[in-house]
Amino acid sequence: MSTQAHSQPTMPANKYNESILVVKKDLLFPNGLWHGIRHVNFDEYLTLVQTHQEYMARGLAEENMTYKQIIPYLIFRHDQRYFLMQRKSTSSEQRLANKYSLGIGGHLRQQDIQGSTLFAWAQREFKEEIAYTGSFTIKPIGILNSEETPVDQVHVGFVLLLEGDSSTITIKSELQSGQLVSLKECKEKNLENWSSLVVEYLEKYSI
Repeated sequence: MSTQAHSQPTMPANKYNESILVVKKDLLFPNGLWHGIRHVNFDEYLTLVQTHQEYMARGLAEENMTYKQIIPYLIFRHDQRYFLMQRKSTSSEQRLANKYSLGIGGHLRQQDIQGSTLFAWAQREFKEEIAYTGSFTIKPIGILNSEETPVDQVHVGFVLLLEGDSSTITIKSELQSGQLVSLKECKEKNLENWSSLVVEYLEKYSI
């Protein structure tokens, strides 16, 4: 697909040039694409990603529809309330600016996962993005895919539920605010598409 018909993604030059983990879409979805979150064997998918991993400049990956950028998507819950955040208007991903998100995390770079596991990365990323007093357990939820928006079409989410034992949690990243709310309150906000799918899944399966 020619990139001439597309404008470059709006993000700082260092983000645009950052080399991130991608996997060919047809390798991730050999039996066809699905919409929403699917419960899968996480170990099999992590092995698949490790086997077929490639690295591409983020700006190029945003325009290449044959690849999916691998995004760990961490959901924090305490006492049946979820940590809901709002992105800043100056977010590096302008297509999601000002929207509300349940997902903590981001793109994976080669140095992020060398000699490490996705769960170790998740713990490290959580501590970098979030100020939290307490402990938590990590539970794999599933693989999230959607083709509804240009952002969705080039990303795939590995959804992890972080079950915390403390409500003392605040943000320290490019997100402008965060608070613990019920699923019902989440639905009243202008959620990004992935977060809407997470809420739908959590409600449906009473996780």
